[in-house]
Amino acid sequence: MKEIFRGSFTQQEPILEAAIAAAVRIMQSGRLHRYNVADGELGETALLEQEFAAFTGAKYCVAVASGGYAMATALRAAGVKPGDRVLTNTFTLAPVPGAIASLGAVPVFVGVSESLTIDLADLEAKADQGDYLLLSHMRGHICDMDRLMAICEGNGIVVIEDCAHTMGAHWRDVPSGRHGLAAAYSCQTYKHINSGEGGFLVTDDEELAARAIILSGSYMLYERHLAAPAPEVFAQIKYETPNVSGRMDNLRSALLRPQLAALPAQVQRWNERYRTIEAGLRETPGLTVVERPPEEHFVGSSIQFLLSDWPAEKVEDVVSGCAQRGVELKWFGASEPKAFTSRYDSWRYAPSAPMPESDRVLSAILDMRVPLTFSEEDCALIARIIRSEVSTVFLSELA
Repeated sequence: MKEIFRGSFTQQEPILEAAIAAAVRIMQSGRLHRYNVADGELGETALLEQEFAAFTGAKYCVAVASGGYAMATALRAAGVKPGDRVLTNTFTLAPVPGAIASLGAVPVFVGVSESLTIDLADLEAKADQGDYLLLSHMRGHICDMDRLMAICEGNGIVVIEDCAHTMGAHWRDVPSGRHGLAAAYSCQTYKHINSGEGGFLVTDDEELAARAIILSGSYMLYERHLAAPAPEVFAQIKYETPNVSGRMDNLRSALLRPQLAALPAQVQRWNERYRTIEAGLRETPGLTVVERPPEEHFVGSSIQFLLSDWPAEKVEDVVSGCAQRGVELKWFGASEPKAFTSRYDSWRYAPSAPMPESDRVLSAILDMRVPLTFSEEDCALIARIIRSEVSTVFLSELA
């Protein structure tokens, strides 16, 4: 009899009791808006910004309504204008090119390597095609950041990092998001801390931080921020920067502060599960495990593997076979967007030309969430199911 997995790939862990208590306290006060605080009160959002800045080692932090808003705000505050060309990953999710397009700027897609990171050779070849790079650490895969920054600095390219999948990760000893001019993070339900929606922007640049705070909708209340530049930095910026309201509120901040404190322990739990699945998939016929470099200290909240050069119908057979046994895989080779999964050639608001080598990699990628509601025994079972289905289809192709 075939093994079946009966867990849910969308069920998250309960919100921490300390976070629930903090949220109830905020609701009882009625002061949900971040600037609606009692005399002498600092406010949950201001405190969260201070704590997240310390967590990443950044000077400044702005808490906002979503990771997508954080990306668009970082780009705008960095100087991106309508018509500007912004380099970005071919392998990413729709909010990344969406953030670029929302400013009237033009995404320029850079290829993906078999390590599922941005193709640095292609980046170097396209370095004259844009003055900005919105770098997506897609699904938590971090490229060689030393080489990437050397390419960008040598060509005058401003780097903004999308760290939606790398909150809590590092390259060598540098936290993800601390290489570029600014970085954006997400607190959407399937990310590393969960407020349903939400995000952060971090930077060490005082003018960018001041512009981001005004853009986020601070009105003239920027002095109520703790992880912010000095008031004099706002002197001219406050007159020149539009209010594009996208603040985080005190309720979501109350939910996030205890989760942020617990994140290092959660990262260890994710990585234990990731390694269990990874070990179970190794040496599966026809399947390639994505090797992680020793410099990359990642967060294994999802896992990807490759079925390289497989016919599309055989990949679909694997996806279908796993689904029948309770294992949900997403495929980046489908011709049409599906659920959260889409490709550069389906974002028709952004011009693109065929990228054969990237298409070959994308058509091989299978992607799976690893919720912390799974036990390590669950992960071992999931790996056995994937291994069984891949092996069956692969061997049938050889027959």
